[in-house]
Amino acid sequence: MTTTTYAPAEASERTGLSLDTLRYYEKLGLFGPVQRTSTGQRIYTDGDVAWVGLLVCLRNAGLGIADLQRFVGRLRDRSNGSAGLVELLEDHRTRLRAEAEKIKLALDVLDDKIEYYSRDQSARK
Repeated sequence: MTTTTYAPAEASERTGLSLDTLRYYEKLGLFGPVQRTSTGQRIYTDGDVAWVGLLVCLRNAGLGIADLQRFVGRLRDRSNGSAGLVELLEDHRTRLRAEAEKIKLALDVLDDKIEYYSRDQSARK
């Protein structure tokens, strides 16, 4: 079975992260170790790119670097099963849902104001 590999610039493009951020995530232990060529250049696999994609998704969901480190740490140490991992994700999901509700409320208010002021503007013409 052949694994597709990517040069650093290709991995950066596929993940949407800068080369510096990819190296930073690797340095923090969020993924890797990354394979290297005989000259020492990093080579990223499909698995690396997919994993970084998950990290990007979690970052976009609001998890900080420390949260990602806990997530990865709990994945690596599953001596108590997935309990700690599930709890971490559920706690964050609860916070995201609360934020989403606040955003929904703000959008509803904005929609009402847009409708109100649009009617007011039309009535003045």
